[in-house]
Amino acid sequence: MAERILFSARAGFESARQLAAHAGGERAQRLHGHSFVATVRAELAPGWAGFAGGEVDALRKRLQDSVRPLDYRLLNEILEEPHDSGLADWIAARLELPGWERVGVRSAPGAGIDLDREGRAHLWRRYRFEAAHRLPNVRAGHKCGRMHGHGFEVVLHAALGRDRDRSGARELAEELDRVWAPLHAQLHQACLNEIPGLENPTSEMIATLVWRRVQSSLPQLAWVTVHETADCGAHYNGQRHGIWTEVTLDSALRLRRAPPADPRSRMHGHTYGLRLHLSAPLDQVLGWTVDFGDVKEIFGPVFLALDHHPLDELPGIDDADAESVARWVRAQAAEQLPQLDRIDLYETPGTGAILSWGGQPPAFVV
Repeated sequence: MAERILFSARAGFESARQLAAHAGGERAQRLHGHSFVATVRAELAPGWAGFAGGEVDALRKRLQDSVRPLDYRLLNEILEEPHDSGLADWIAARLELPGWERVGVRSAPGAGIDLDREGRAHLWRRYRFEAAHRLPNVRAGHKCGRMHGHGFEVVLHAALGRDRDRSGARELAEELDRVWAPLHAQLHQACLNEIPGLENPTSEMIATLVWRRVQSSLPQLAWVTVHETADCGAHYNGQRHGIWTEVTLDSALRLRRAPPADPRSRMHGHTYGLRLHLSAPLDQVLGWTVDFGDVKEIFGPVFLALDHHPLDELPGIDDADAESVARWVRAQAAEQLPQLDRIDLYETPGTGAILSWGGQPPAFVV
């Protein structure tokens, strides 16, 4: 598959609302408020931002301008029924962005919705459980062979449909909670190795077990994401496994293509989030696609070349904008990590560039 570049942005707004009974239950009918987060992912035409390399900041500003009328407002004065999907529709229309691919609204840390250009909506809910495990089939001396524990998080993504009012959102959210409850009871404060089907409880195997349990009673399930730690985890959609691991970079840069009067032409810097996504067949003995530790070790020399360095001085780089750095990372790492199929580089949380070349659309990490 050819390379594809998407740009992403995130913007918050503080708002109050009241929802009809069908949209959020009895409590939601009372006046209440949220710290909302809006997100957008878009394929941008060359020159859209004024100069190559300015896309991330331009998209962020476009999204911030679009949600500004919602900030510190009663949303019922703007939308007749301000449920999450209605807000996402409103934001998508106000963006006036031909290349947008996904627009999302998060109304709580563990709940949100994403819309695509075809009008399809995906509802997601995030759940947490605390558990112990060990991986019995790893090589001798591997730290994961010892009994240890994690605060695992599971995100269930479910297809809501194409109808514009998406009146089934409340029912689907309640169904997600209902099907998760018995899983939580079994997984929380447990040793995962003792659970049938999790004798080898890798992130991939946990995602597989959750998929099978949930999808059997909820066919709208689209994929399962398991966070083993804050910076690594796995996906499963019933057919394909994938993992990701994330590092932070404290790096400097100047944009060579920025106009001379633009402050981005000066030396400045970011604490970047760099996320590597990898896909591979499941190893039937080890129960994983790729070892998180192996990925970090192999990627180590590339990380050291980026961290605490000026990115515009990297050998062979076009410029130090997020897209160019992501392409440079692929060129350096792809041969050593052939399973790599997507690189996310965020200048600030949720705002940056996504380079993908895998055979399927990239899954979201919420």
